[in-house]
Amino acid sequence: MSDKVNLSDMSQEQKREHYHKVRMERKKAQIDAAIARADTEKGLLLVITGNGKGKSTSAFGMIGRALGHGKKVGVCQFIKSRTDTGEEAFFGQQDNCEWHVLGDGFTWDTQDRTGDIATSERGWAVATKMLKDPSFDLVILDELTYLLSYDYLDKDVVLNTLSERPEMQHVVVTGRSAIADLRELADTVSEIKDEKHAYKNGIKAQKGIDY
Repeated sequence: MSDKVNLSDMSQEQKREHYHKVRMERKKAQIDAAIARADTEKGLLLVITGNGKGKSTSAFGMIGRALGHGKKVGVCQFIKSRTDTGEEAFFGQQDNCEWHVLGDGFTWDTQDRTGDIATSERGWAVATKMLKDPSFDLVILDELTYLLSYDYLDKDVVLNTLSERPEMQHVVVTGRSAIADLRELADTVSEIKDEKHAYKNGIKAQKGIDY
C-alpha cells in the first residue's frame, strides 16, 4: 500500500493541513538534531545589554527559575542605590538568595568620578567573593557593564575573574554598552532594543513594573 499523498483529491483546507504537517515534521527533525548535538554542560556567562527596558528584569527572572530548582543565587547591583524595589523585597527574603545593593546612584546623580570608582571597587570586592565561591550556582552582576565602559574597574581583572570562576557557576551581566571583550567572553549575548518607552511620553516609573 502506497503512502504517497494525492494532493489533487484534497480540499484547500486539507492541503493546508498537509503542508503544515510536512513543515512541522521537518522543523521537529532539525530541533531534535540540534538538541542531540548540545551535549556539553558548563557554567554559562550571559550578557544582557542594549538600550531597551528589561535587562535587569530578564536577569531577575532567572533568579526565580534558579531558586525554583533549589539553586543558590547571589545578586550584586552596582549602580542603583535604591533598596525599595519589589525584586529585592521578594528575593531578598529567600533563604537561598544573597542580595547586595552596592551603588551610590547613577553617575549623573553622583557627579563624582573618584567616588564612583571607589564605590565600584568596594562592590567588585563583594562580587569577587561570590565568583570564587562554588556554592553560588548563579551570580547576577546587575549593571556591571557601566563599570567597564566608564573604566571604573580594570577590564582585565574583571574578565579574568569571570573566566576563572567555578566551572558550573552561571553568571548574568546586565547593562548598556557591553564592551567587545565581555561580549566575546560570553556564551550568550542578548541585545534589547528600545523601540518605545512610556517614560518618553512623560509617564513616571510604576511600582511593580519598573521597580
